This record gives sequence, C-alpha cells and structure tokens, in this order.
Amino acid sequence: RVLRDLFELDDGGWVQDVPLLDRLVTDKLKAEAETVAAEGWKWIEVAASFPYGHTSGLGRIEGAPAELTSDEQASLEALKAEQEGLERQYEDADELPDEVDARLGELETALAAFEDRPAVFDRHQVVNAGAFVSIGHDGSLSVERGYVRPEDLEAIRGSHDDEATNDDQAEADGSAAATVIT
Repeated sequence: RVLRDLFELDDGGWVQDVPLLDRLVTDKLKAEAETVAAEGWKWIEVAASFPYGHTSGLGRIEGAPAELTSDEQASLEALKAEQEGLERQYEDADELPDEVDARLGELETALAAFEDRPAVFDRHQVVNAGAFVSIGHDGSLSVERGYVRPEDLEAIRGSHDDEATNDDQAEADGSAAATVIT
C-alpha cells in the first residue's frame, strides 16, 4: 500500500510496508541470480544496491563480445539503414514529425540492444569468478559479471596460461579468451 498526502502537489507518497517491499525486491533479484548462476559462476552476490567500492580488491576477467548470428547481423544492418535513411531524409528539417521522431527513438533503442549484449566469458575462468546482481541507477536489472576474489586469482591465471598453450583447442571449442585484470 502507498499512502499519499492530500496536500502534496506532486502526488507523492510513501510505501506503508517497507519490509514487504524489501522482500519482494530480494525475491525478484534472487530469481534473476538463478538465471545468472546457470552460466556457471562460482559465486553470486545479490542486493538491491551495493556500497561504493564493493569491487575493490577484486580481480576481473574480461569477456569477448558475443558474436551476432547471420539473422541478427541482417537485422542490425536493416535497422542502421532505416535510421540513416530517415536521418538523411529529414536532415534539413527544423523539426521532425512526431511519427518520425518516435520511429528514430525506437531504432536507437533497438540498436542499443545490439551494443549492450552480455560478453561471452571463458567457461574455464567462469568457474573461479563471480557476479553481482542488483538494481541499476535507472531501476533496471544490473548484472556485473567477471569479478575474481583474491583467493581465486591463481586459479584464473592458471587457466589463462593453459589457454595460451591450447589456442587451437580454444578456437575449436569456440570459447572466448579472457584477460585477467588486477
């Protein structure tokens, strides 16, 4: 329930049952964390928000950008072509028609989805690394993958050295090479 002040000008209010809200948020984040856990991460921490510096002292593995399928590549090119066509058509216009402006916004959102794809991490390093699941500054789900605790850094470095000697096998598996950043 949300209580509202009759005299509040902005229809502001406050949640009556804060523990219920906290529990609902935590349950939703835990459900999302289960999806992330299915990727094989060693550990996952879940919180509505983490304090500043929560990753201090942790190492990091970097994943490679996910490859686009041929259908996704075709969609991306079609979206870019449509966006460029609309921009060229209305480049001299002082103001865009509402429907064109709305369509350009849709195109930007769709193109951003292609750029914001999650990275692909090496499965041999994922088993020694973890992720943080929380709520982002804009209210959306935030998943920070690829953090390595100090006690797991040697195992990560070892798997990275093993990969360097087995580059051909990595290419055959299609696994991405990852870099450890400390």
